[in-house]
Amino acid sequence: MTWQPFPPPAPSIEPRPVSASLGRLSEGLGLGRPELLTSVFARWEELVGPDIAAHATPRMLRDGVLTVAVDHPAWAASLRLLAGDILGRIDTLGGDPVSELVVRVVGAGRGRRSAG
Repeated sequence: MTWQPFPPPAPSIEPRPVSASLGRLSEGLGLGRPELLTSVFARWEELVGPDIAAHATPRMLRDGVLTVAVDHPAWAASLRLLAGDILGRIDTLGGDPVSELVVRVVGAGRGRRSAG
């Protein structure tokens, strides 16, 4: 076998910021645009108010469904009643529509019963 040099390197591609690829990646996973994710998660207290934000945390936004974790069943009931209002506020952020709010009880208050 005759010696041959390696082929010349491919044209150099400049490094890109992660944010440039994040949109394609998150949409491919069904997560929507990163701008909406950032807006909802970063502005959660502004969207729902400090009282609700103290007990409810957004966990996932996928395929138009926002999943929120709450620390007590009473907060889950409250958020379900306020779902339309919360989704309307999220809609003002622009971007992909969020059509459903799913509430999950996790944490300290789960399964507790009052004494007496």
